Parts: sequence; C-alpha cells; structure tokens
Amino acid sequence: MRQIGLRSHRADPDKFGQPTTRHDDSPWVDTTQHDNGRGSIGNGSKMEVSAVYVRKKRIKREVIEEGETISHVDGMSSLPDIEEFSYRKGNVTSAAGKSKTIPLVRQTKVKLASTLKFEVDPPKNWEEVLEGIRKMRSSENAPVDTMGCERAGSSLPPKERRYSVLVGGLLSSQTKDHVTHGAVQRLLENGLLDPHSIQKADEETIKTLIYPVGFYTRKASNLKKIAEICLTKYDGDIPSTLVELQQLPGIGPKIAHLVMNYGWNNVQGICVDTHVHRISNRLGWVSRPGTNQKTTSPEETRVALERWLPKEEWDPINPLLTIPVDSVRTY
Repeated sequence: MRQIGLRSHRADPDKFGQPTTRHDDSPWVDTTQHDNGRGSIGNGSKMEVSAVYVRKKRIKREVIEEGETISHVDGMSSLPDIEEFSYRKGNVTSAAGKSKTIPLVRQTKVKLASTLKFEVDPPKNWEEVLEGIRKMRSSENAPVDTMGCERAGSSLPPKERRYSVLVGGLLSSQTKDHVTHGAVQRLLENGLLDPHSIQKADEETIKTLIYPVGFYTRKASNLKKIAEICLTKYDGDIPSTLVELQQLPGIGPKIAHLVMNYGWNNVQGICVDTHVHRISNRLGWVSRPGTNQKTTSPEETRVALERWLPKEEWDPINPLLTIPVDSVRTY
C-alpha cells in the first residue's frame, strides 16, 4: 500500500524533477521560454509547483494455511506471519488525484509446526561416547537404578502403578533419588498411594509422610489437587497425554515425559533432568539454536537432543546420564 502526500514548494522550472525549497519569499523568475500547452510557463512568470512525495508503507503479510499459495498485494509478497491478520478496504489518494481501493484480503490461519523442524548433524563420535558410558554404568550402580521415581509401586496393578509413578515424579523435583524413594514408600505403607486415599487424607499427614522432599508443603497441596482431578476427570486414572499431564499442578515437561515413558510405556520425548542437562552440555552434544553456546535449561536441552538423537535412545538416555558430572571428563 502506498500513501501519497502533497507538499507545496516554490521550484525552479528547469529543475522540476528535483524541487528545491526556498526559505525566503522572493519569487522565481523564468528566463527561458516554455510551451507545453495548457499550464505553460514563460516570460518570466512565477510558478507554484506541487511536488509529489511517495512514501511506501510496510505491507502486513497475509497468513496462509499450510499448502496454500501466498497472496500478492501491490506486487509484494513474503513469508506468513505467526499472527492472523485481516485487512480493511481503504482509499488512498494517488498523484493523479484519484482514489485507489485496497482489496480486502481474507483472513486465514497458519500451521508452522513443520516449517520449524530442521535437521541437525549429530555430534562426532557420539555413538562411541554413549557406548563407553554404557560400559561404565554396567559396572557400577547409581541410586536411580534401584530408587528412581519410575520404579515407584512396581508391584502394583497397572492403574495404581501409573498413579504411583506420577506421585513419585512430582516428589522427585529438586530432591535426591533416595529421599524420593523413602517418601513414596512411606505413602505406600500408610495406604496413601492412590487418589481416593489421598483425597480423604489430611494435608498435614501427607506433609509429615513426604518430608524431607524439597518443597514438601507445596507438594502435599499439589498431591491433594491432583487426586481430585484424577477422580473427577479420569475415573481415578491419570492423564494419558503430555498436554493433559502438564496441566496438573506441579507437573512440568520433565515429569510429563517420565510419566508417559514409564507410566504409559509411550515414549514421546526425552526426560531431561539436571544430570542429563549438565552432562549433555559437557559432552558438547547440545547448543542453543544457531550458536555454539550451551543450553540454559533442561527443556532447551531436551529440544536440542531430540533434533539428532535416534528415538530408540530417548528412553534409556536419562538413566544412563544420571551419573556424577566429573565421570564424563575422560570421554
């Protein structure tokens, strides 16, 4: 879309294409003869010239459906925006004094998921490094091997076990594995590892049983809320999608992926905790998009790993990298 503005200047007729502004009131005097029909200038007459200034305005781009072609407006086109836009008809005055009508461009939606995916070359020798870590881990156990939150309620029926994995995952945040394991065991021994019993239990009792996990007061409150949600929305079971799991209080991407992996046996992503985040950066396996800088959060590390790590490694990578960071200095 162009906006046309008219500004009056006194100009030398010989320089009509490059109007010059004068800062005094003295007239311009023509010393030549011009005969251009109507509106001719000559014999020293003074002329008032209207100089035309054209200013282009950035055109908002039409958002399109994936697979559609991009519309052209005023001969310009570009990639779709994320937002949805609509344009209204409007009149623009041209140099000839006529009005130009801007056509109404229909409002559409855009799907950008596929356009945001891109290939990343895997790090050099990552397979050899991972195999070395496997051999090291096979010779020594880490607490996660026997007391990880995914092992909570392993002897329970499937439905109850899924709920115990969710509880263990919630309690594991900012807490060491052996502390989380002890809290889950105390809940189980007191019959408080199912949504019905947790809903009926006093919050102070839950706080006492899960102490000293990190943020135990907040987690006790979240356990009560989650129990209520599971009973009212899921018939005592737990959500079966990443989106629904992350809508539960206290559940973020890490725990949601853990519950999907171990509760539902449905691997949709990598469970990245502090260990995986730090060791992946030390190994040089991840970086911020378009840079060589380290990732700054577990979620950023998860996205970076999933760009190149084969999907069959998404599940075992978490327990494999749950080792002291100093252990990887020789790899």
